[in-house]
Amino acid sequence: MSGPLAGPDGLPRCPWALSTADYITYHDTEWGRPVHGDDALYERLCLEAFQSGLSWLTILRRREGFRKAFSDFSVAAVARFDEADAERLLADEGIIRNRAKIEATLANAKVLAGWEPGELETLIWSHAPEEPGAAPRTLAEVPAVTPESTALAKALKKAGIRFVGPTTAYALMQACGLVNDHLADCALRDPAPHDPAPRDPA
Repeated sequence: MSGPLAGPDGLPRCPWALSTADYITYHDTEWGRPVHGDDALYERLCLEAFQSGLSWLTILRRREGFRKAFSDFSVAAVARFDEADAERLLADEGIIRNRAKIEATLANAKVLAGWEPGELETLIWSHAPEEPGAAPRTLAEVPAVTPESTALAKALKKAGIRFVGPTTAYALMQACGLVNDHLADCALRDPAPHDPAPRDPA
């Protein structure tokens, strides 16, 4: 499998990021950056579940539609959705109209609404590896499942969260910065020199 490839600006990037401009932006500004906050993590959890069996690009290009449909993934707001909302979502062409995934998204919000603030963040981040592993040099070295993602999926399932298995949990860990799977020679592995996104002062 390939190592980093030069992007249109000449910077070496993970090769999966180079097929579309959408992927380049996502790779450069989001993927692998630490995500905190219950609503933000709920969004990522939902989107990774919707991605199951599909291309991530399919989800990425519908992301604003998802945010509009699911009240910007506010746990408190989605927890108040009822059967009429579920039917509305099934007719919404701006999202993936999969009944099982929609029902899981609503059910998970109802579960999370009963948690203490920060509890979802604490649960997810408690499964970050204690020590970072060696940087992968090729895509072949990037795992799909790890012991930590298996444990995270198990913990979420035990807590009543639906539609997240070890593979989905690892994708979540990659996307939210619990692990850094930018390839060793990717210019964005250390994002600071090339980071165009504003920093959260907190």
